[in-house]
Amino acid sequence: MQTPSPRPLLPEVARRVAAWCVVLLLVAGVAAVAIWLCVVFQTAVTPVLLAILGTALLGPLYRRLLRMKVRKSLAAGLTVLAVLGFVGGATYIVVLALIETGDQIIASLRQAAVDIADHLGAAGTSIDDLAKNAKALLEKFGGTAASGVLSGLSVVAQVAAMGVLALLLIFFFLKDSDKAAGALRSLAPRSTGDTLEAMGRRAFEAVEGFMRGTTVVALVDAVLITIGLLILRVPGAVGLGALVFVTAYIPYLGAFLSGAVAVLVALADRGFVIALWVLGVVLAVQVIEGNVLQPAIQSRTVQMHPAVVMLAITAGASVAGILGMLLAVPVTAAAFGVIGELRSRYGTQDTGTSGAGAPAEE
Repeated sequence: MQTPSPRPLLPEVARRVAAWCVVLLLVAGVAAVAIWLCVVFQTAVTPVLLAILGTALLGPLYRRLLRMKVRKSLAAGLTVLAVLGFVGGATYIVVLALIETGDQIIASLRQAAVDIADHLGAAGTSIDDLAKNAKALLEKFGGTAASGVLSGLSVVAQVAAMGVLALLLIFFFLKDSDKAAGALRSLAPRSTGDTLEAMGRRAFEAVEGFMRGTTVVALVDAVLITIGLLILRVPGAVGLGALVFVTAYIPYLGAFLSGAVAVLVALADRGFVIALWVLGVVLAVQVIEGNVLQPAIQSRTVQMHPAVVMLAITAGASVAGILGMLLAVPVTAAAFGVIGELRSRYGTQDTGTSGAGAPAEE
């Protein structure tokens, strides 16, 4: 007589939910530990992440040099020099624009502050009173300010050191990029080597597509907004356009910040009507970006919903401030690329298996 099998303690649905909860907890735990390690070792992790972004952005130039029969070391060195030239040129343009129009922008903002204080200031409060209070605070906290300057200098030195390290890492990442697949295979067991290599390639392609598309979109946005500001005769138009280009690497929030600065400068110097026109130019450029540039330029990269992008930016800001906001979207794009590779592999395998089994049942 066959003994009946014992009934499971939980129904099938509950067991599946429990299994998925365990998987989600494991993934969340691994992600939390990884983020904690990145925060603890941020001095070493930050140059690596920046170097990966730089390598993804400069990969096409490096490969073009290789097709021109340039040696790997020389091609990587020329690519890094191109980075230095581009960053130096952009910095020169921004600094020159700020030197030429900085006094005018500051004077306009100061006049706007005076107008706001006159109309909205509290009774008995004037700019002179605010200046006296500010002077007293500076005298009271002079030592704290001096220590703050020293700490600021140390931060600048640390940022410069990380920038130099990132450039060196870009050189080595470009020169030894062909060895990355072998390194991934050496870290994985034999049965998972192909999958890990495919995941790595898909993640890097997603980051590369994001960086390339964002750069093109940022350049077009900066040119269009600069032309609009020049037509409206807003002071510091070139500098504001450069600000648009730099902040475009932080999706949505960067456009909001740069647009707000442009509108405030126009409001301070040219009045309310011109500020409205500047706002219209900024909104028109954003509409063109969202409906024309993004679909046309980034149609072959990882597409993410705006809500996902905003959540990623918020999480990155809470973890690492401005740097986290800059790195959040590329990291999320890489994660989506890995998920897409896993779905294409295992999803195709499951479909093929079910399809192969159907004729056998007939």
